[in-house]
Amino acid sequence: MEQPPSTGDRIVRRPRSREVVPVVVKTSPRRHPSRHFIPAFILFYSFSGLVLIGGLLLFLPFSSIDEGFTPLVLAYFTATSAVTVTGLTVVDTATYWTDFGKAVIFALMLIGGLGFTSLATFFLIVLGQRITLPERMLMRDTMGIDRLGGIVPLLRNIILIVTLVYVIGAALIWWRLHGEFSTGESIWQSAFLSVSAFNNAGFSILPDSMSLSLFFGDVPLLAVLAGLIVLGGIGWTVLVDVFRQHRFSRFALDTKMVIVTSMFLWALGAVVLFIAEFDNEHTLGASSLGMKTAQSIFHSISGRTAGLTTIDVSQTTQLHDLFYPLLMFIGGAAGSVAGGIKVATLAVIIAAVVSSVRGRLQAEAFGREIPHFQVHRALTVAALGMVIVFAICLGLTLTERSSNIPFLDLFFDTVSAFGTTGLSTGVPPELSVAGKVLFIITMLVGRLGPLTLALALTPRQESTVYRFVQERVKIG
Repeated sequence: MEQPPSTGDRIVRRPRSREVVPVVVKTSPRRHPSRHFIPAFILFYSFSGLVLIGGLLLFLPFSSIDEGFTPLVLAYFTATSAVTVTGLTVVDTATYWTDFGKAVIFALMLIGGLGFTSLATFFLIVLGQRITLPERMLMRDTMGIDRLGGIVPLLRNIILIVTLVYVIGAALIWWRLHGEFSTGESIWQSAFLSVSAFNNAGFSILPDSMSLSLFFGDVPLLAVLAGLIVLGGIGWTVLVDVFRQHRFSRFALDTKMVIVTSMFLWALGAVVLFIAEFDNEHTLGASSLGMKTAQSIFHSISGRTAGLTTIDVSQTTQLHDLFYPLLMFIGGAAGSVAGGIKVATLAVIIAAVVSSVRGRLQAEAFGREIPHFQVHRALTVAALGMVIVFAICLGLTLTERSSNIPFLDLFFDTVSAFGTTGLSTGVPPELSVAGKVLFIITMLVGRLGPLTLALALTPRQESTVYRFVQERVKIG
């Protein structure tokens, strides 16, 4: 029988040999997703696939009124313009394409505006399929939001609300058009114009090559179209924030910056157009003062993101042609259907400049500090955008050197393609095959965005455990 230890004794227990043998656990090496399937590339694949399918459909003989197949470059130029909701055209959409071709263009700008990924995910939700984490991350990048939680309900609400806006917009447009066309034609025209306006696409199948010139004096119709353009170009998250908070003081910083900057750009664009075209008999010169004001406001709203116009842009003054590329380069808000470097990007850069002038070490706006990495990202997006536009213009000066296209017109339409706006001075029909291909590339890059392109081309980010020694450089 074991005796209990006496006072002062110590018991030392040593582990058995099998208990001190190290345990070896074999694990498979961590697999990183291929760089060819990151969100940036998936977005590129989806838009490229839509362009490929749309171009093939428009290439078919029964898509155009001409006998035989449509020229391949023309088919793919139009498909790219529709998918990227740009609106630049080589031929008159209303007269060149058959009803089938117009239906293809309608479907392409509908899918391209909302985003192929968003629509595909919505149908998966309807069918009861589970949405995986990579799909959520892709939707986050597509819709321009910063969090993964609540993306699926947000997407569902977006699709439903957008469909409702389409229907209401078409009904209001039909109310103005039903006296001009038959019942079936007026419904088709209204639906096409409603989707084109909300998606900021700029396409029109009205029986006139001048887009909306038939309704130059129809202010109610222009007001409906302007409202649809604003809703489509302001961004989903901004609309949701405005709907939920109601008061400006409660809005998120992003919402405040987008709203204030957009209103400033709309006012500035209207003033510039009013001054530039006041005495131009080819545009606004023959109109009354009130009509000039209304047209200036509509053109400022549409000219920055949508491209629907009631005036002949090829007849505008040089002041207009020099200033409006700046507005088109900026484009709409992040997460919207508009292109360009985005309104918030400009707002962040302005905030950084103003803060620097005031002697602040960080960018500030509306009582909030903007993180340094977002300032750097805004500068990167703007710089990449300018580099892309410069490179495309340089390429076009080489491919079109035998033509007589003025450089200002070439520059105007290039920025319009990059900003997916669609305003045109009439350059696309005069381009060579190489020039049209450059425009196709420009529209795709403009729709995806310079930042998406940069993320796709740069290596995977790795966190660094060190920082270099700071050293000042001379500026100014």
